[in-house]
Amino acid sequence: MRKKIEGVLTAIVTPFDVNGEVNYDELKRQINRQILSGNGIFCGGTNGEFFVLNEQEKVAVTLTCVEEAAGQAPVVAHIGEISTRETIRLGQQIEKLGVDAVSVITPYFVPLTQPELITHYTAIADALTVPIFLYNIPSRTGNTIEPQTVRALAEHPNIIGIKDSAGSYESLSGYLNAVRDIKDFEVLNGPDSLIYQGFVDGCSACISGLANVAPAAINAIWTRFHVGDINGSHQAQESVTGLRTDLYKIAFSPAVVKKALQIMGHDVGESRYAVAFSEQQISQIQQTLARYLPESN
Repeated sequence: MRKKIEGVLTAIVTPFDVNGEVNYDELKRQINRQILSGNGIFCGGTNGEFFVLNEQEKVAVTLTCVEEAAGQAPVVAHIGEISTRETIRLGQQIEKLGVDAVSVITPYFVPLTQPELITHYTAIADALTVPIFLYNIPSRTGNTIEPQTVRALAEHPNIIGIKDSAGSYESLSGYLNAVRDIKDFEVLNGPDSLIYQGFVDGCSACISGLANVAPAAINAIWTRFHVGDINGSHQAQESVTGLRTDLYKIAFSPAVVKKALQIMGHDVGESRYAVAFSEQQISQIQQTLARYLPESN
């Protein structure tokens, strides 16, 4: 029987060395740092910079996560590519590595109709044996999976849930309401600002980019909620929301997440896409970390 994905999964960054190559030793350190805080691993997603990794790197990053986690925590890997064919190609490699599930972002650049999205996802689900999460992030792709489309796709035995990173409560609640009567279909919350509310409304887990910076603080939202400490969970969310708001005002994620990690002493390197931080921005990140995570590690 498949184990339900619950709690916090960190959308883990992909570390790079000074030459811009994947730093697998540092990736292992980051994986263990997350596991020590009680978090699972979501690799190769937006914060993992999948859009600048080649196919071999995506496979190697996933394998590293699976081997280092060694069954101590769930590992979900993102496999979405711009075409159905390439997504299946990558997925067939990734599913052999021992991941608990994969996620599939909508195609991007070309606007698609809802029937076309159904065709895309059905073909992928038919071709793979590993459980699949849909992945909705319209601000990055230009394509939105409508709730009724999710409801239709939820009937496929190999599509087990959706990761919603649209960023709004309206979107998240729309999915939860659409699939509430479908047993074992999991809704994963993406925005760090909605983790607590997602758990209240029925999300099984969250995928958190900010957990790279604050693994224990993010995990506290889940652990307190899970034991019935609703007020404590809400308080943990308020602190996290403040950190998220102030940090993401400075620069775009994942670049600002990696810069914060560098300032905290983690050798994750720079992002591969063009981002240059000014001295003022670096000072702002330092001040933000000191305000919200005075004992950060």
